[in-house]
Amino acid sequence: MGRSQVAVSHQRKAPMDQKFNLSDVRNTRNLLSDYVIQTPVHQLHSPAISRLLGSQSQVYLKLELFQHTGTFKVRGAINSALNLPSAKVQNGFTAVSAGNHAIATAFTAKILETTSKVVMIKTANHLRVAKCREYGGEIVFADDAHSAFDLVEEIQRKEGYSFLHPFEGRNVSLGTATLGLEFSEQVDNLDAVVVAIGGGGLASGVSMAIKELKAKCQVYGVEPEGADTMHRSFQTGKPESVDQVNTIADSLGAPYALDNSFALCREYIDDLVLVSDQEMVNAMALLLSEAKLVVEPAGAASLAAVLAPLRSKLFNKRIGLIVCGSNIDLSSFKTLIDSAVAFQ
Repeated sequence: MGRSQVAVSHQRKAPMDQKFNLSDVRNTRNLLSDYVIQTPVHQLHSPAISRLLGSQSQVYLKLELFQHTGTFKVRGAINSALNLPSAKVQNGFTAVSAGNHAIATAFTAKILETTSKVVMIKTANHLRVAKCREYGGEIVFADDAHSAFDLVEEIQRKEGYSFLHPFEGRNVSLGTATLGLEFSEQVDNLDAVVVAIGGGGLASGVSMAIKELKAKCQVYGVEPEGADTMHRSFQTGKPESVDQVNTIADSLGAPYALDNSFALCREYIDDLVLVSDQEMVNAMALLLSEAKLVVEPAGAASLAAVLAPLRSKLFNKRIGLIVCGSNIDLSSFKTLIDSAVAFQ
């Protein structure tokens, strides 16, 4: 596997009972309309971007960091909850998360007037812990991602909470597909869309909507070098795992891929690339200086991909970037930014 890309075969399809079409996505948008924000798009006008990507380049940022709770996660969480029987909603929700999905689950429980008990990784950013508690979430901490999934299964079994998966399942992908639908309607004639991949919940839905609406638009998925489960899965043709997640982009640190999100990504994503932690930090600094945006490392992954492994491919192109989230405290943000270096 090279650092920047993998060969993609589109032979594996999503299971038939998990498939959906654009009509389903539009119906889901209607269902979610009272619960999520249609986030804005900003064209990034910048001498630095013109220097790096060509004077004819056009870069459009889909600002999902302005979504409720600060990330795209509410789209999948709320859609999953709204598709449960009312009795299961009343039982409350549980989830496992490095932070962002935990916040989204607590938010979902609050607006649906039920309870939440979520499992978070003990190293989760303290701002995310605080935001989850602000929405009424009860938190249990786990040592790592693998033990967190074991713990959330125990909570389901013993306490009866309904599990809202952070990245897997038809309803999660349908929720995130509404983001792709919005972006396609907001910006015409994109040459490429770049989207970050953790477990694949975001990329599976976004890529499906983009490719079904605009087949000629290239969709690139980007993973951190230290959390490359989708790369591994694409290589073998089946969902794979990593023994240890090692990246500053903890919200992209899924320990494994699963069938539905993997199959959709495999079907609709044209290529995968990897970015380093340093490249994400550098992209964070550029978004701060050129767009006045404060984002977490995952939120800068798409720009990092465009300015590093995809730079030659996307030179002078019309590019759409999903800025997927911004839940990071100022102290941690400053520490990372202080280590940034300019793209050359």
